[in-house]
Amino acid sequence: MKKRIISAIIMIIICVPIFIIGGNLYNIAISLLAIFALKEFLDIKETKKKIPGFIKFISYVFLLMFLISNIGAPIKTFSMDYRIISGLFLSFLIPTILYHNRETYSINDAFYMIGGIFFLSLPMILFINVRLYSFMLMIYLVLIPIITDTFAYLTGMLVGKHKLLESISPKKTWEGTIGGSIFGTFVGVMYYITVINPNVNIFKIILITGFLSVLGQFGDLAFSAIKRYFGKKDFSNLIPGHGGILDRIDSIIFILLGFMFFISII
Repeated sequence: MKKRIISAIIMIIICVPIFIIGGNLYNIAISLLAIFALKEFLDIKETKKKIPGFIKFISYVFLLMFLISNIGAPIKTFSMDYRIISGLFLSFLIPTILYHNRETYSINDAFYMIGGIFFLSLPMILFINVRLYSFMLMIYLVLIPIITDTFAYLTGMLVGKHKLLESISPKKTWEGTIGGSIFGTFVGVMYYITVINPNVNIFKIILITGFLSVLGQFGDLAFSAIKRYFGKKDFSNLIPGHGGILDRIDSIIFILLGFMFFISII
């Protein structure tokens, strides 16, 4: 616990000023975060099967291409360059023929890489562009998983008795999930109507915030399922006591993706 608290304090000291300053410093920080996240995504696959070096190299290239080409893009009309998408598919599918060895690189590996790059690049682009769109809105989206996870842990520790999905996440309980959602929704709604828009329809923002709070917990479970499939407890040990980058941003990834359904109505 001591190690976990110290790591959390260090992360706050490093991340909060970057988040507040924004600009190119923030964009570079998110890009580095994306690179580390992709590394963890590749490393966990390599616990079962080695990935060819060339495939790993072009993975980072395409991730950065997606990020760089979309910085500053309007978030309400999100689009991606078809040339990059076409290059992505061709670059990962053609090697399945060239390697001509299922044990080295197969069609399943190709779609794992394609899906992984899409899955990681989209929320990382949103990390940057939502911050450019509205600093206060980005705080709202980050606040929801922080409060939800904190109170899910505290509620589960104090009154948790009924396991949620023991095969995926043995420590999570229904009580913790409900408690986290209640507090995450309450704090998120209070922040939104106090800081962002006091005239927003209260029922609308409660429903949206509640949905995002629950969705964030689904994100946590989805990434836990990936770890269980590969027989790992954490994606990495980069952050002592917390695991890896993907262990920390799993909830916000789902929340960012889910919020895009509501960006035009609140």
